Amino acid sequence: MSAVRHRPDHQTWLRSERIRLLDFARASVDPRGFAWLDREGRPEPGRAPALWITSRMTHSFALGALADVSGCEALADHGLAALTGPMHDPVIGGWFTSLEGPSGWSKSAYAHAFVILAASSCVMAGRPGAEGLLDEALTVFTDRFWDDDAGMVVDEWDRDFTTLDPYRGLNANMHAVEALAAAADALGDGRLRDMALRIVTRTVHHLAPAHHGRIPEHLDLEWRPLLDYNRGAPRHPFRPFGSTIGHSFEWARLTVQLGASLGAAAPDWVVPDAAALFSTALADGWAVDGAEGFVYTVDWDGRPVVRERMHWVAAEAIAAAAALHEATEDDAYDAWYATWWDHVVADVRDPEGGSWWHELSPTNQPSATTWPGKPDVYHALQATLIPFAPLAGSVAAGMLRD
Repeated sequence: MSAVRHRPDHQTWLRSERIRLLDFARASVDPRGFAWLDREGRPEPGRAPALWITSRMTHSFALGALADVSGCEALADHGLAALTGPMHDPVIGGWFTSLEGPSGWSKSAYAHAFVILAASSCVMAGRPGAEGLLDEALTVFTDRFWDDDAGMVVDEWDRDFTTLDPYRGLNANMHAVEALAAAADALGDGRLRDMALRIVTRTVHHLAPAHHGRIPEHLDLEWRPLLDYNRGAPRHPFRPFGSTIGHSFEWARLTVQLGASLGAAAPDWVVPDAAALFSTALADGWAVDGAEGFVYTVDWDGRPVVRERMHWVAAEAIAAAAALHEATEDDAYDAWYATWWDHVVADVRDPEGGSWWHELSPTNQPSATTWPGKPDVYHALQATLIPFAPLAGSVAAGMLRD
């Protein structure tokens, strides 16, 4: 029997869903970038554009352009104009974290990684000006954020790149892997894949096994795990306490994609380690509290901490299952893939208001304790594309090979 993700009816549904998501996202256009959308799909009043949202939406519209979705080329170009214009710091260099004024002037590795991702996808989509943006973004990233001794990226500078926060975070490093792999695909530069592999080796091959398959997100300036970090703020949207289920799936997916791009040069542990992350996240996170859905976080014994269901976790679980199914041909992954799409259609997708609910309660009702509104379509859109395209270092490169 054909795998679910290969069936023509499912592929047709994926195409229609990606168009629906991108149609919802069109309302986010702001003169300075892309806006945060509320649950009805309207720009959130008074909230200035953020670099991570603007970059992720630019990336998403570049993917839409590669998928021949009408109007996406112009929207990707709008994002490029924002990233080379209002979001860019013309005095110091780099990019503002947000346009909120002085409070948004810090320089964040997490957000800069998305600039690289957006520029890379725009290069692969043939958008004018993207190569210059990518070149500058890589220069800033490698000069300011890359710690070559650690083989990792540091987290956050002040505007002038003079004061570095001692916090070290794996969320920024995870998106650095995604960004560097995409840039390697866009430029054909194997050195960028080597940098990504160093991050994956430290995180997936060393840190996760040392913590029973759970990834310690937060580290000190010596790269030592801070297992109690934000115990008092467990719902933090970017730095929650404990192990984040969705990030385990995301690391698994990125590891498999990177392995595919490395080909014969990939270490032999790439797929087994990704599968181990997937297995632990599945056991810790899926339907563990009486209802379908993934809890947001667990403690270091695997007990749920924040039980709300975030849309991006389901999206990354689907993407990881698709990647591992292609890498291993183990139909168990395809079965989970089907199960989680059923959950998305039943609970997470908003058929009337558009897009997906970004957060659900533990009983799968719309909620907003951590993620109000529907700020972007990046995770959901990629969940409709990764099953559709061959494995590659980046989603855009996979689409070009299809």
